[in-house]
Amino acid sequence: MNKTIPISPFSLRRASLVLAAAASAALLAACGPGGGQGGPGGFAGMPPPEVNVITVQPKTVPAIFEYTGQTAGSREVEVRARVTGILQKRNFAEGGPVQAGQSLYTIDPAPFQAALASAEADVAAADARLSQAKRNAVRLKPLFDAKAVSQKEYDDAVSAAEIADADLKAARARAINARLNVDYTRVESPINGIASRSLVSEGTLVSGPAVLLTTVSQVDPAYINFGIAETENLKLRSEAAAGRLVLPKDGRFDVSVKQADGTTYARSGKLNFSDVRISNVTGTSEARAELPNPEGVLRPGQFVHVTLSGATRPNAILVPQRAVLEGPAGKFVYTVNKESKAEPHPVVVGDWVGDAWIIISGLAAGDQVIVDGVMKIGPGAPVKVADPAAANAAPKAAAGAPDAAKGDAPKGDAAKDAGKGDAGKAADSARTAAKAAAK
Repeated sequence: MNKTIPISPFSLRRASLVLAAAASAALLAACGPGGGQGGPGGFAGMPPPEVNVITVQPKTVPAIFEYTGQTAGSREVEVRARVTGILQKRNFAEGGPVQAGQSLYTIDPAPFQAALASAEADVAAADARLSQAKRNAVRLKPLFDAKAVSQKEYDDAVSAAEIADADLKAARARAINARLNVDYTRVESPINGIASRSLVSEGTLVSGPAVLLTTVSQVDPAYINFGIAETENLKLRSEAAAGRLVLPKDGRFDVSVKQADGTTYARSGKLNFSDVRISNVTGTSEARAELPNPEGVLRPGQFVHVTLSGATRPNAILVPQRAVLEGPAGKFVYTVNKESKAEPHPVVVGDWVGDAWIIISGLAAGDQVIVDGVMKIGPGAPVKVADPAAANAAPKAAAGAPDAAKGDAPKGDAAKDAGKGDAGKAADSARTAAKAAAK
């Protein structure tokens, strides 16, 4: 037979107080021994976040400058005919190598050979007239001495010999010119190099130097032409004047190039020209590098990636790019101060070196810059600097964790009891106390 036990209001009130006390005890147990906010462990007793830091130290680093350039032959020569005539033959393979003095074209030589023969005949006739004039002068000389001929007759004979000598020289000059014209019918390459395509074909009337026949490029050594922006020129000068940049002697940078397919050309060269003038069209100053090219790998007209090295940045402070943040007032980094708290520092950055920024101002030697964990902190937040050795060992420990979990995990009721921490035990005590109060 069931019996109903009446519960008084006093008993209900006592039970409510016991439940509240038990709940408070459970919450305190869950928070741990550190207490609430403001305890030694941080908010709600949580430990301060671990961060990785680097201690910055000034050092000398290489300065690298990159540009886009275009290859060219070290000598670009136009091939033109020196005489007017009909082009008879092309004597070279287009796009192939040619040697200095090699015949590239043949112009019909017949008219020029005829002119040469005529000029040589004129030389012979002038030579004969000179000989005759000299003999006349020689015959009149003793007669003039004997007063057998007049002064005028003797002077005319001497003058005739001199005129004949001048005529001979003129005839010989015309013969030389005629011989040159014959030689010019053989259009030769002035240099060793690579011939371009022919701009004329056989049977064309070539009107002398006015017509461009082809071009020859000397590709060893090769030139790399590129432009440096005026703003960058000014920046380099100001950094060099401030001592933040040391340029190579006489501006002779080491030069390497990367081709369009991404491969780096095996040979390096030197910067051999930098123009002082700024183009009013592009706003850049022209620069040129010279590279050996014995195999002819670099061909004129290629676009390449140019890298200049040889300059250095003394006393440079480097910070990984991921450590530099962007705020409303500009870029800044977090450092760890003497109180082990995160402190923001505004910085002025320069160029990139690999995956790091060069810090121009804002940091000093010995500063500890936070590089990992910046998303877990704020200004003035307490932090814990991670031990580099422990950070390296963590991945190894994590790798063995799954097997350990499989072998040592509690089972059945033991698992349930293990899942109950101090908070679980406190909750059980609260429920027991509530039941006792209800009775």
